[in-house]
Amino acid sequence: MSSGARLLRLVRPYRFLFATNLVATVLSSVFDGATFVLLIPFLRALFGEQAMPQVGGSTVEWVLGAVAGPMLAAASPQAALRNVVLVLSATLLLKNALAYAAMLSNVAIQEGVVRDLRVQLFEHLQTLPLGFFQRTQGGQVLARVINDTDQVKTAITAALASLLQNLSVIAVYVAILLGLSWRLTLIALISAPLLALIIRPLVWRVRRRSRDLADVRGGLTALVSELVASIRLVRAYVAEAFEAARFRTLADRYRKGVLRAQRYALLTSPVSEVFAGVVVVVIISIGTQLALGRAAALRPEVLIAFVVVALRLMSPVKAVANYPTIMAGALAAADRVFEVLELPPSEGDRPGELPARFEREIEYRGVSFSYDGQAPVLRELDLTVQRGQIVAVVGPSGAGKTTLVDLLPRFYEPTSGVILVDGVPATRFTRTSLRRLMGIVSQETILLNDTVLANIAYGRSDFTLAQVQAAARAANAHAFIAQLPQGYDTLLGERGTRLSGGERQRIAIARALLRDPPILILDEATSALDTESERLVQEAIDRLMARRTVLVIAHRLTTVRHADLIVVLADGRIVERGTHDTLFAAGGLYRRFYDLQFRV
Repeated sequence: MSSGARLLRLVRPYRFLFATNLVATVLSSVFDGATFVLLIPFLRALFGEQAMPQVGGSTVEWVLGAVAGPMLAAASPQAALRNVVLVLSATLLLKNALAYAAMLSNVAIQEGVVRDLRVQLFEHLQTLPLGFFQRTQGGQVLARVINDTDQVKTAITAALASLLQNLSVIAVYVAILLGLSWRLTLIALISAPLLALIIRPLVWRVRRRSRDLADVRGGLTALVSELVASIRLVRAYVAEAFEAARFRTLADRYRKGVLRAQRYALLTSPVSEVFAGVVVVVIISIGTQLALGRAAALRPEVLIAFVVVALRLMSPVKAVANYPTIMAGALAAADRVFEVLELPPSEGDRPGELPARFEREIEYRGVSFSYDGQAPVLRELDLTVQRGQIVAVVGPSGAGKTTLVDLLPRFYEPTSGVILVDGVPATRFTRTSLRRLMGIVSQETILLNDTVLANIAYGRSDFTLAQVQAAARAANAHAFIAQLPQGYDTLLGERGTRLSGGERQRIAIARALLRDPPILILDEATSALDTESERLVQEAIDRLMARRTVLVIAHRLTTVRHADLIVVLADGRIVERGTHDTLFAAGGLYRRFYDLQFRV
């Protein structure tokens, strides 16, 4: 299905508004045309003739007499002129009132469609696999949600406010022109297909250039987003000039792309205007002969009205001629939006999946995993975690530790093998219910630009302030929160930049404590903290781990010495397992890690 057809489907929920827009637009065009038709009786009355249409006149004159004859009839030319002016003023008022209603309904439709598309895209993004976000720049995603969907508004505006309105104006004016002189109108209609043939090659080039521009614009957004996220790194390495040069290069590339696209887009306006001007000149030439010849086929006032309407017709014809080039840019942006919407979702609960329960054990049975067909990260891994156990996972960087725990909440699915929860494959459970069984605290704490309260109660609105405070106390966070300017109502800034690393970790621990999950995943939660912060965080973690099943990844082996089971990973395989004492005595890889950390 084409992007244009998909955009039209988005208009369906606004059928009533669309009908209102259509009726108001058509009626506005009718009254707009009537103001020019009233030139005929106005000119007659102005020059002292009878304002009423003459017998044997054009079709338009006959219709005008049937509709407004009684109002235009008067005993004197002065009275007739007054009546014409009154009718003309009333027609102008109605025309503009209807035009306002059409514009207002158009704005309601276009903003509604853009909102719906934006929400649909945002919701779909949340269902895409994590791999999509790892291979796609954040700025490109942001550009599609904000910039490209806003560009789609241009398509709705062009289709409704511009195309629909101008087509109705053209239809009304052509009907008036036919009523005034079918010979002259035929000349104008024959020229229309020629204009379309001239414009078509320009449209194709504009759409191709617009798609390239959208990609470059997304790159600009991505670069700015990266700069904001890594400003400390930029300053630490004195890389301001380097980053400015990168941005200047990309901005110049965008400038050149705009110039190339506009070279064709802007050409459609003068081409269509010159073409229409030539047609009007031809009409005036032929019309003059018809009006001034011996056997005059047109009265002078009718010819004047015809020329005025024909000149007025130039504007909507020009707008319709420009419509394809406007749509080309909008559809290029729509293509980028629908490109993401067409990606198959990997998240979401599916029919037939069960609510998850955990009472006995978690088992990894022959689990292997690789990212997008690359070399395996995990290989034929077997592991059983009993309820209430603390299982530590250690090993060198790249051994697959984080991947091992990411498979449990179904962030990814095993390439082969199966993960069982109480003997039931995890894939048979809904992701929602499975993840509600788990609390996850990682080294990189994610905090939102919101209040402390909202960050701790993230995703839930049913927790009371007392419950949040209790979780914060258990996480050793209440004391520093109370010292913030507005306490639990303090805004933390983007990514929680107002807090130290240890404070952010304690907020994350409070978030997990508040939900009281039976399964806990700790991914190097204390590896980047100083000694005092680590002590406070470790105390909070000890409270968090109590009476829970815990999978903990740690580089600092002091934090896992008391684990019920330690699993040593290397090259995606479990090479050792046991308690600290047994592994230390075995003198294997775990012992070498331990000696490296604690040798004097």
